[in-house]
Amino acid sequence: MGERKVLNKYIPHDFDPKLVPRSKKPKDELVSVRMMLPFTIQCSTCSSFMYRGRKFNSKKENVKGAEGKYLGIQRYRFYLKCAACSRPLTFLTDPENADYEMETGGTRTYEVHKDRDRIKEEMEKEEEKNEKEDPMKALENRVLASQKEMADLDNLDEIKAMNMRHLKMMANRENGNNEDATTRILNAHHKPLEETNDPIELDEEDEELIKSIKFGQKKPNSSITRLTEQQEQELELRRQRELKLLEEQQKDLASKINVEKKAPVAKLNPLIKVKRKRKVEEKVEKKQKVEEPAAPSLGLLAGYGSDSDSD
Repeated sequence: MGERKVLNKYIPHDFDPKLVPRSKKPKDELVSVRMMLPFTIQCSTCSSFMYRGRKFNSKKENVKGAEGKYLGIQRYRFYLKCAACSRPLTFLTDPENADYEMETGGTRTYEVHKDRDRIKEEMEKEEEKNEKEDPMKALENRVLASQKEMADLDNLDEIKAMNMRHLKMMANRENGNNEDATTRILNAHHKPLEETNDPIELDEEDEELIKSIKFGQKKPNSSITRLTEQQEQELELRRQRELKLLEEQQKDLASKINVEKKAPVAKLNPLIKVKRKRKVEEKVEKKQKVEEPAAPSLGLLAGYGSDSDSD
């Protein structure tokens, strides 16, 4: 009985492969492609939906013209038919946005993730713009990023320490120590503070200083008393009086300032003494003294004349 699947084929000795006619395929021949829908499509004729991931036997061709390539990347057009009404549908590749573009025959449904990514990109661009305009905002963002990074590093260290603890426990169990893991964890968790090694080693002076401080202790004679209603009223009256006094003082200061602004007075140095008035008074007194001797001379002349007449 011969083999069902023959691997060795008979080739005659006078076979010439050059004489075999070659089939010429047209340049614009459509290529059959088995593919899945990259997005959900609604047919514009029967309004039926073809959901993302559904498999179709489609035809593929190269897009021609000015829009046929983007930065040297060839664009492709896919042909398929509606599953309900057999209407032809076409969509294109979009290498610019790393996506697909619906062309004819249907509409692409709304996709939440696309808007989410777009909004996220817009927010990032707006934050970068604000950081360029406001240096304080950029500093705050850097501080928050560093804090987040430190928190992530702390969490990573905790996870590493936990993994090392589990590895040590497993190694001890393999070496013959069959103690229950849960009891060991509980014992390690509930150890007294004295047995655990303090990572911060204190000197004797620091320990004495800490012991000397008495936190939260009250004085022996100190007592907390509640004010009565009469005492509260007296305190309120006292506050009102003080407020009135402050208001009056502020009004007096404001009035003085206004007066000084309206009529400015030249300030004199207290060390310099002004003696202008005294000089004027001294001159007046000298004039009076000079004028006073004129009266007796006239009297003598009058007397001399009277004597001559008598003679």
